Amino acid sequence: MISIWWIRRDLRLTDNPALQAALQSGWVIPVFILDPIFEKHSARRKDFLYAGLHALDADLRARNSYLVVRKGKPIDILRKLLQETDALRIFAEEDYTPYARKRDSEISNELLLELFAGQTVHHPEFVTKKDGKPYTIYTPYSKTWKSLPAEINLLSAPKAINTPADIPSEPIPEYKTNPLFPAGEAEAQKRLTDFTANKIFDYNESRDRMDLDGTSSLSPYLRFGMIGLRQAVHAAKLSNLQTFQPSNSMGAETWLNELIWREFYIQILYHFPRVSRGAFNPAFANIEWRNDESDFTAWKEGRTGMPIVDAAMHQLKKTGWMHNRARMIVASFLVKDLLIDWRWGESWFMENLLDGDLAANNGGWQWTAGTGTDAAPYFRIFNPVLQSTKFDPHGDYIRKWIPELSELSAKDIHAPWEKNIKVAGYPERPIVEHAIVKERTMQAYVLSKTRSQTTPVV
Repeated sequence: MISIWWIRRDLRLTDNPALQAALQSGWVIPVFILDPIFEKHSARRKDFLYAGLHALDADLRARNSYLVVRKGKPIDILRKLLQETDALRIFAEEDYTPYARKRDSEISNELLLELFAGQTVHHPEFVTKKDGKPYTIYTPYSKTWKSLPAEINLLSAPKAINTPADIPSEPIPEYKTNPLFPAGEAEAQKRLTDFTANKIFDYNESRDRMDLDGTSSLSPYLRFGMIGLRQAVHAAKLSNLQTFQPSNSMGAETWLNELIWREFYIQILYHFPRVSRGAFNPAFANIEWRNDESDFTAWKEGRTGMPIVDAAMHQLKKTGWMHNRARMIVASFLVKDLLIDWRWGESWFMENLLDGDLAANNGGWQWTAGTGTDAAPYFRIFNPVLQSTKFDPHGDYIRKWIPELSELSAKDIHAPWEKNIKVAGYPERPIVEHAIVKERTMQAYVLSKTRSQTTPVV
């Protein structure tokens, strides 16, 4: 019997339940569909995806198979492929975004589509309160998550895949290589191995330091399933078991908690798809944003005059990635200092991040904005200068991404305007004064809360 393995966000052969299920039926046709929705991706993210498809095709060819690529609406492509190849079933990894769930539901009404959990360790339906309702606060969610049976037996990559010959395929699109993030399962596996063998043990101490290479940098690979979350969790637990120093185990446990955050936001999007359109907390659905276009442009281009913010935005523009602590700092500055709608920033990140993922990106922005589930209190407003001195103490991160400031000392680089230091090519002062705009933001949030008590949220 011939089956289709429909690849979506699982560009890997290792620990892939959908692939393993398809193999049980005999002949397998690996298929990737260039859905028109991909046009919304940034050029950089499409390059990463295309590079990943080339790598997957090479891995398949090493196993007597190959990748079939088609372009169009998934239901039309699948219907045609079933007719062309006499395949009977379609196997795919379940995806949890509103678009994916709607798409899969429509296809299942017409074609034999079988979905397999693989994007998460625990399905969003399985981690719930005693009354069956979903969690909206991370800490109790993570405790329940950890209490569930989770012996992870990873599925090995198949040694061979039998695929019918000469199935017509469009060429995999060409791409520009990103030297900082080479795409593919092999690179993802290498990064996971290197991180869990070394850096994970210092992760608890180094993860917030923007000037250090202390993170796994696996997020783009997790986004496209070049490595699975189950593999990452398994590696974290294994590192925890193998360490002989209690201080080392903190690093592995902290990284595991970060992975659980990813799953927490996936289940939030699954149970509350409305978060993709607006604030989870109705009390903050009516904030009167300033939404100053010139301020937003300065933020996007890294011209705010706040060195740590501008350095982070330059990192994003040049690499398609940003340190997680930096993401929180720039998000807080946009929302709390500039009083610009968090959805503007969310959209900009999705356009530019290699790891742009609806659940994680939306969750992160709503957390910082104070509008989401388990969010930072609305009155918590990051002081960007204090954040800078704490998490880039020597100014090395700023120097790397803003060469104009490279000659400034560690004492001066975080807030040069405070000592009337002027640097050619860099703004003399920040576009807002943090101490002053805090009050403006507080008033906007309090007003929204007041209005929510009398105005129904649509």
